Amino acid sequence: MSLYIIAPSASRDLNQIADYFLSRNLEAGEKLFKEFNKKCENLANFPKIGRSYDHIRLSLRGLPLNGYIIIYQVIDDGVEILRVVSGRQDLKSLFAESDNE
Repeated sequence: MSLYIIAPSASRDLNQIADYFLSRNLEAGEKLFKEFNKKCENLANFPKIGRSYDHIRLSLRGLPLNGYIIIYQVIDDGVEILRVVSGRQDLKSLFAESDNE
């Protein structure tokens, strides 16, 4: 069985997104998180469906989610969700910063 793992950095992203929706539109937030879970389950079974971001970092892939991008990498038994960021985010600078940490 394939699985998905949520990295601590993605968990922080999800907490920030949840805080945003908690103060603005709880129903929309619940819908987003249900869609997130569906997409992650789908990714675990079909890990290559997302777009390749090899030009930023090898093995990096992404899948859109209602204005966000689920950034992940394929692992032996599924996928690891690395970040969940705004689709407007500069991914090159985001991963340049995380590579320096």
